[in-house]
Amino acid sequence: MNLILLGAPGAGKGTLASYLIEQMGVPSISTGNILREAIKNNTPLGQSAKEYMDAGKLVPDEVVIGMLKERIAKRDCKSGFILDGFPRTIPQAEALDEIARIDCALSLEVADDVIEKRMTGRRVCLRCGATYHVEANPPRVKDVCDICGDKLVIRSDDQAEVVRHRLETYHEQTEPLKGYYEAQGKLKSIDGAQGITATEKFAVEALGL
Repeated sequence: MNLILLGAPGAGKGTLASYLIEQMGVPSISTGNILREAIKNNTPLGQSAKEYMDAGKLVPDEVVIGMLKERIAKRDCKSGFILDGFPRTIPQAEALDEIARIDCALSLEVADDVIEKRMTGRRVCLRCGATYHVEANPPRVKDVCDICGDKLVIRSDDQAEVVRHRLETYHEQTEPLKGYYEAQGKLKSIDGAQGITATEKFAVEALGL
């Protein structure tokens, strides 16, 4: 199965992707990882992407699609793949349809206020990388890492104003993809607000795994 995960930032796509990799036996593909790998390996597309990034510009869709085409042609994608974070716009989805057959778009539905609470409550340790949440997974001592004792911080991405801006961008640019895939009969929506275990259960049922 070739699967796309849709959902707002903080909806839990990355966590669900990790679970589905094991259930489905297929790789999860992140365009960010593809970009970094192509640049590291100095491929022609990687060189092109680096030029745009060094100039502070967005990498054009055609470059990203070219990298994605190379990635899904690899042997580990023969039985399928999971796309997390791509496509983000209708033009990207149309370009993706030219290079791959998408079987299902699974949308994680989580209300904005729940996402905002999730993300603004996150605390991270810059020294050891441990992650906490003020309500769901608090450290033993407030704002102090259980593992290394360093001070916990709020990532810039998790600041309330930044979270709201990211959600606005999602609703404006990416949410229309639900209509795009619904028109193709490929959209399945699940409740992503009930916790990790429930979300995994809903996904397995929706995908018939």
